[in-house]
Amino acid sequence: MNSKRLYFIDIIRAFAILMMLQGHFINTLLADSYKDINAIPYAVWSYFRGITAPTFFTISGLIFTYLLLRAKEKGEDKQRMRKGIIRGLFLIGIGYLLRIPFLSWFSGYFNSYFLVIDVLQCIGLSLIIVIVLYYLCAKRVLLFSFILLALGFLIFISEPLYRTISFDALPALLNNYVSKGNGSIFTITPWFGYIAFGAYIATLFHKYSNRPQFKKITVLSFFILGWVLIICSSDILILLYRISNIQLFLDAANYNYLFTRLGNVFLYFSFFYAFENYLKFPLILKIGQKTLSIYVIHFTIIYGSFVGIGLNRIIGKTLTPWQAIFGALFFIAIVCFISFHYVKTNAFLYKHLRSIFKK
Repeated sequence: MNSKRLYFIDIIRAFAILMMLQGHFINTLLADSYKDINAIPYAVWSYFRGITAPTFFTISGLIFTYLLLRAKEKGEDKQRMRKGIIRGLFLIGIGYLLRIPFLSWFSGYFNSYFLVIDVLQCIGLSLIIVIVLYYLCAKRVLLFSFILLALGFLIFISEPLYRTISFDALPALLNNYVSKGNGSIFTITPWFGYIAFGAYIATLFHKYSNRPQFKKITVLSFFILGWVLIICSSDILILLYRISNIQLFLDAANYNYLFTRLGNVFLYFSFFYAFENYLKFPLILKIGQKTLSIYVIHFTIIYGSFVGIGLNRIIGKTLTPWQAIFGALFFIAIVCFISFHYVKTNAFLYKHLRSIFKK
């Protein structure tokens, strides 16, 4: 097995978190009068913003599974699984914590909106699911790999079946993971599909990355597959419908955003993996390794976690495009600076969570 560090993972994570920072800032503070999807600059910005979350989910599945499989080679997969469960629970807990309106609670006002599911809870639960699948496969990597790939396709293709589903009989705590009816932004389906595809890619890296020409073949494969998914995936689904007469294929083709977004993610992977050696600047790598702290800080500043007062209320949707652009750049610099020098979210909380878990 090749133990060489995959720098492109940290590079992609850095790119995705920076895209998320500017995306949330501009979307939250740009005046609605400038949000014209028919205007080319806004349309282009909106399109690329839509690739950020799929990229983040896919790369999260890739890096976690890759580290799990590397630990297996060293006989340390049990420790890695334990660490992964802690990581997943930690992300879920932080996701809820960021939305608790403590000031409102202290004043006697309560509502259940803090139970809605955002990116952290979805990724946390997804990592736990990956661990469960790995365990159920009795740590057989080939079977694990096949199930991940099959799950990814099944979740994407069946999206029309659960697009508007809601289990109102379930408590909101559980229903929010599968339904957007109460305001959840990310639900476990379809977003676990991106995690599954990322985890599947990790099994390929684990098995073949020490082969000659692996990087060249992988870069080319990402590039070709990315364009195929963007340009041809809808036509392929329609062809499957004509062959099988299964309505689900046609329904998926008529609203085919999942496969096309995955194609965009693969193009990102192709680019950043190809130019990995030219992009591994210490600053970029550090940003890629501090994504959780950056996420927590940015969420607190924009949406006013804990106190309920953030830029969304102080400034609101009042900025012009140029104000939003320069404001986003300044916002990114401030958030990264705080993350690098003042916040030790991971180290502090992980230390205590691990001690509790061991006990």
